[in-house]
Amino acid sequence: MALLTVDKLSVHFGEKEMPFRAVDRISYQVDEGQVLGIVGESGSGKSVSSLAIMGLIDFPGRVMADNLEFDGRHLLTISEKERRELVGSDVAMIFQDPMTSLNPCYTVGFQIMEALKVHQGGNRKTRLQRTIDLLLLVGIPDPASRLDVYPHQLSGGMSQRVMIAMAIACRPKLLIADEPTTALDVTIQAQIIELLLELQQQENMALVLITHDLALVAEAAHHIIVMYAGQVVESGKASDIFRAPRHPYTQALLRALPEFAGNKSRLESLPGVVPGKYDRPDGCLLNPRCPYATEICRTEEPALRTVGSRQVKCHTPLDDQGRPGHE
Repeated sequence: MALLTVDKLSVHFGEKEMPFRAVDRISYQVDEGQVLGIVGESGSGKSVSSLAIMGLIDFPGRVMADNLEFDGRHLLTISEKERRELVGSDVAMIFQDPMTSLNPCYTVGFQIMEALKVHQGGNRKTRLQRTIDLLLLVGIPDPASRLDVYPHQLSGGMSQRVMIAMAIACRPKLLIADEPTTALDVTIQAQIIELLLELQQQENMALVLITHDLALVAEAAHHIIVMYAGQVVESGKASDIFRAPRHPYTQALLRALPEFAGNKSRLESLPGVVPGKYDRPDGCLLNPRCPYATEICRTEEPALRTVGSRQVKCHTPLDDQGRPGHE
């Protein structure tokens, strides 16, 4: 059963006549208990799409969708009161940088207990015990002694664990983790991802894992969405995408991983950068960077088509050997 339905979600910035399409008509579903990975390089629209779901896009941003529904509630039409009740309880989010997401003026214990007070009420003793239990659950040793600690007194890894504790405090049905390991070193990254997956299984909550690292979602996600320049270019089962990517951009991301380098002395890279507002090409947005681009790629935008069990936005999807359909 679909817990979250996103149908043609767009987020525009700037003038209405010539907007910058940070997110451009993306669609996907998240089922109960599912782990969804959203992958793409910086500037692909991953974070903006999640902020739109949370209702955190401020003016001059404009959010539009044919349908944006969570657990039967239409997120674009609910009142501010309903949204405040929803966000932080049934839907929660972990942000990229815990050092800037936690309030430096309040202790760790106060911030977690405040979330419990707003959404669940109860007396202070109950909230205090729940906070201690949460800190223990996310792997913080001697949690009772950490209640009066301020964020600047914690390491990056510990701060992210506090953010996770705050996010899961009210047992959300959906947890969005927006690059939760970006500011952390490699060993701590692995611990945080392992922790998130353990919590996801214990609570049977849906988890949306947003990252630029395909290797990170390789074993974690059931389903993967690949985004480029605000658009979904490929989506499907994680195992299928890693076995044989159908879109040239997905193929390029995979070939940049050390695991796929084989005996090569250098990792492969995709030349160029994600287009911005003023340098968006005609046709397929990837065509200036794509080694397989043909004339139709430079003149016509491809439709999102069904290829086997996947959705692919390409005129000539790749075959099992990684070759485009026009060869």
